[in-house]
Amino acid sequence: MITIIDYGAGNLFSVKKALEYFNADVQISDNGKSILESNGIILPGVGAFGAGMKLLEKKNLKDSIAEAVRRKVPLLGVCLGLQLLFEESEESPGMNGLGIIKGRVKRLPNGLPLPHIGWNEVHIVKETPILKDIRQNNFFYFVHSYYAEPYQEDSIYGITDYGIEFPSVISQDRIFAVQFHPEKSGSEGLKIYKNFLEIVYGYNTSH
Repeated sequence: MITIIDYGAGNLFSVKKALEYFNADVQISDNGKSILESNGIILPGVGAFGAGMKLLEKKNLKDSIAEAVRRKVPLLGVCLGLQLLFEESEESPGMNGLGIIKGRVKRLPNGLPLPHIGWNEVHIVKETPILKDIRQNNFFYFVHSYYAEPYQEDSIYGITDYGIEFPSVISQDRIFAVQFHPEKSGSEGLKIYKNFLEIVYGYNTSH
């Protein structure tokens, strides 16, 4: 079972539909027990860092996510879900993130339209299972004004240029995270979810 975490700030049904394209057994849940019993978990998200963390706290999901990570359950963070994995964000001073990945979230520089909306390239800097069969410099769909800066540079696997180069694919242990929206990124985006299923189950999916 793959669990998409429902904390009130995610593009849940589009993600679910993308996974079901590969015949995955998927549930949307805000139940901590369900998260801990999952083979893999996805943390989606749209909106502000502070609001997202408050929703996770309100639903008492922080500890369940942390425990799942401790148990090495594969996790995929998407857009805001990537940012929430970090310790803090300039968007919400004083608000602690999940702290699963060491680092902070920073605002994209002024001088270009914000939020950064639309298609942009992802330059792969290192191989990782989540990027299997993804073409170099392929375009994916972004919607964000902030980006994550991990303290461990070796956790960066893909970068994107928008005024500055920022990490758009991050991987650490069994944690994978993308700043773009795979479910809005056509066939290449679907490959991200296909790859995550293969990471979780250890076999090739049917599509």
